[in-house]
Amino acid sequence: MGRIDWGENLELKIAKLPESPGCYLMKDAEGTIIYVGKAVNLKNRVRSYFRDTGHTPKVAAMISHITDFDVLLCDTNLEALCLECNLIKHHKPYYNILLKDDKHYPYLRVDLR
Repeated sequence: MGRIDWGENLELKIAKLPESPGCYLMKDAEGTIIYVGKAVNLKNRVRSYFRDTGHTPKVAAMISHITDFDVLLCDTNLEALCLECNLIKHHKPYYNILLKDDKHYPYLRVDLR
């Protein structure tokens, strides 16, 4: 597979990513957030999207629409996890599975009597 040209600005942003926990917001050409993710190491995680490796069809489709991304730094991985959940609920990105609290799920009670 050939190398994908992401453009000079995107390549520079990828090179300057910090090695700290945080969230990343992938955007399409219109600036719409299409995916929110979290990482223990932002540099490694975000860079992994822009390598020419075998991605799943869903990830490959998402990558083909990415034209920009933003990052939000966090102090801990737990903070990044909470932030990711809130960002997904707020932005409802196309490529994320919506995280929901347990009030939205039906439940089943099993009585062993």
